[in-house]
Amino acid sequence: MDAPYIWLKTPGGMSSWDFFDKLLNECNVVGTPGSGFGPSGEGFFRLSAFGHRENVIEAVERIKKNLK
Repeated sequence: MDAPYIWLKTPGGMSSWDFFDKLLNECNVVGTPGSGFGPSGEGFFRLSAFGHRENVIEAVERIKKNLK
């Protein structure tokens, strides 16, 4: 079964909540810290692809631009 989510590994061992803060403050992108899904989710971050394709592409472009 397909799920409309994009899972990212947080860079450099960053916690999922620190990555949440970084994306929010530097990229204006909101997602879900992986730790919210239990201990195995720590170190990951989830973005939703439920929205319009263009919005998902915009979020990814913001992340690529701001997190070099």
